[in-house]
Amino acid sequence: MSMPTDTTTVVEPSMMSYREAVNAAIDDALAEDPAVVFLGEDVANEGGVFKTNAGLPQKHPGRVINTPICENGFTGVALGMAVVGMRPIVEFMFADFLPTAGDAIVNELPKYRFMSGGQLSVPVTLRVISGAGGRFGTQHSASGESWFMSQPGLRVAAAGTPAAAYELIRAAVRSNDPVIVHEHKLLYLNQAPVRRGAVAEIGRASIERAGSDVTIVATMLMVHRAMQAASMLEDEGISVEVVDLRWIRPLDLETVTDSVERTGRLVVAEEQWHDGGWGASLISRLVRAGASMASAPRAVSLPDDVLIPYAPPLEDEVLPSAERIAEEVRASLMS
Repeated sequence: MSMPTDTTTVVEPSMMSYREAVNAAIDDALAEDPAVVFLGEDVANEGGVFKTNAGLPQKHPGRVINTPICENGFTGVALGMAVVGMRPIVEFMFADFLPTAGDAIVNELPKYRFMSGGQLSVPVTLRVISGAGGRFGTQHSASGESWFMSQPGLRVAAAGTPAAAYELIRAAVRSNDPVIVHEHKLLYLNQAPVRRGAVAEIGRASIERAGSDVTIVATMLMVHRAMQAASMLEDEGISVEVVDLRWIRPLDLETVTDSVERTGRLVVAEEQWHDGGWGASLISRLVRAGASMASAPRAVSLPDDVLIPYAPPLEDEVLPSAERIAEEVRASLMS
């Protein structure tokens, strides 16, 4: 299967919300390649549940398709579409629903190319609405970003900025391998410059802020909070470098290693439990590679054995805050 012809032009950056960036990425993918279709629960209904899809059914009639509430079913349909030459984009209303499609995601999408001896490609993009902070309760607030990072054949991305949301979706749709792209529901109103037409490099992190004293590596909402922490610490004379990891599989060890060896210190900020997550894997890889650090790596994560509460004060308490991230940065400088 060949890559789609790039008919878009990278334009000068313009301000977009994260929600608008997602919409623009899907719009451009549909316009670029007639093999692209978009399906999921309520995706064609008045902009979709999170209003990311406004105007798309009208602009691309017949290619934005509502599905039944059956994630494993419609993900399997997307697989069938992909192996006959289409490039489906599939929306998961909440990351918590990913396990209901576990068979398709673990046993089908990543293994088809291998089992066909490379004769078949599986260009399926799973767009997943992730994260807490929206008062949706424990069954609708998972980040899910590390759940499938150990699966060969899958790529996993997480968007921390409007630019990342646009560029990662564009890269995912153009990839001949299945890609899970996580969007954070609490970021949809955030605004920042976006270069329409840009496509992310697969497996490449982004340095969102340069610094010299400590490196913070973060994903999704934690990128925003890491930037807030960096601004707070700047007033204390502490220079923080913030890396938006962007790709959880493959991990960009090169960019992180270069940053950590310049600053000498590492803090990972993740909206998930540390055990079994990308933060633990990243630290393990850095240590195994012999990365030079002046102090032990530190992690800001969800508290162990605590589920996401529904009550707003409790939800706010368990989510890593900019203040907690700043505290770990200070601790790393003192150790």
